[in-house]
Amino acid sequence: MEFQLTFHLNENIYLRDPEKSEIGKHIVKSAIDLIYDLGFEHFTFKKLAVEIHTTEATIYRYFENKHKLLLYILNWYWSYMEFLLVFKLQNVEDKKVKLKTIVELLTHELPESSGQLDYNKKFLNHIVISESSKVYLVKEVSEYNKNEVFKPYKDLCAKIAGAITAYDPEYAYPYSLSSTLIETAHHQQFFCQFLPKLTDVNPQNKSEFTSDFLTDLLFKVLH
Repeated sequence: MEFQLTFHLNENIYLRDPEKSEIGKHIVKSAIDLIYDLGFEHFTFKKLAVEIHTTEATIYRYFENKHKLLLYILNWYWSYMEFLLVFKLQNVEDKKVKLKTIVELLTHELPESSGQLDYNKKFLNHIVISESSKVYLVKEVSEYNKNEVFKPYKDLCAKIAGAITAYDPEYAYPYSLSSTLIETAHHQQFFCQFLPKLTDVNPQNKSEFTSDFLTDLLFKVLH
């Protein structure tokens, strides 16, 4: 049986909710695949329209531009990550184990998806690592923020900050540390693959390097 997780995402991101039609879901799913293949810079609505045998006008009925489409994809991903975090931690009592579980989630690829209707989680993971900063390192960031379009990211940070505070109530910077963990996970995974001399990775520890590094950093900061 195929299934697709759905989340209620901010209406300011899209013109028409893609979750409410098959073509809308197909646009998002195919955009994920194409951005993974081409990179965001080379991705266009024209190329996406050719890929899914539709018109650019159809895509523009759902999204104002490709930046808003990327923002939608990332919001879906952050909502999914929060869902996974809550699921994985629901039966974990040990506060240190909770933090280690969070680091594991942030530093390992998500499993590939098999269902035709499901978004490819492996591709999503790669897009987030390489493209996520492009949705907030823009001049319009303050305007976007007023519309709460970064709420799923903030909610995930808040969940992680809560686990940090539970482990070390005296630590003064749980939100800063939580966002640092997320962004560092992205940077180190990217550097390990493409710019390894910016890291201490070696062939023997490549798969676990980012996890090991963040775990070491986290528990040297906390008491």
